[in-house]
Amino acid sequence: MSDGPPVAAIRAFVAGGSNVDAERNIELAARLLSAAFSGIRFSSCYRNRAVGFEGPEFLNFVVELPTGRPVRELQGELQGIEAACGRPRDAPKWAPRSMDLDILLYGDLVQSEVGLILPRPDLLTKPYMLGPMAELAPEVRHPLLGTTMRELWEAFDRGAHRLEACPGLLPVSAAVADI
Repeated sequence: MSDGPPVAAIRAFVAGGSNVDAERNIELAARLLSAAFSGIRFSSCYRNRAVGFEGPEFLNFVVELPTGRPVRELQGELQGIEAACGRPRDAPKWAPRSMDLDILLYGDLVQSEVGLILPRPDLLTKPYMLGPMAELAPEVRHPLLGTTMRELWEAFDRGAHRLEACPGLLPVSAAVADI
């Protein structure tokens, strides 16, 4: 007996970052994400300075997760991966992170709820989110602006916040382009 028609996969994009034992936690998160989702793709990994507080540099990436899970279920699964990397749920906002996984886009969903605003506003203001996103999915359009990630990245002022590529940390898809 079937539970109904199969749920179509939604393209969810998630930003990840760590500045506490960062290489180990990035590799652990990548393994856990790969085990939980099939058909995922990673951007390159980038090193950049901490923003909003003094601390060690971050390693950041974006991952595409084709999923049929509801967005809140996806968020819960990502929080479980954060916890497996050593992040407590009550960690202060502007502080070092063992792992931070934030949903940037969930298909074309636009919502503003406590704990989850989509598309994530930081996508337009943080180069460590927009740069890897544009590398991974340059053709994806921002659900509110209608502009592609490539166009947003090309117009972004990159001078204030440098990203340094960290090759070899993630299983980068051969299809992703340099940013």
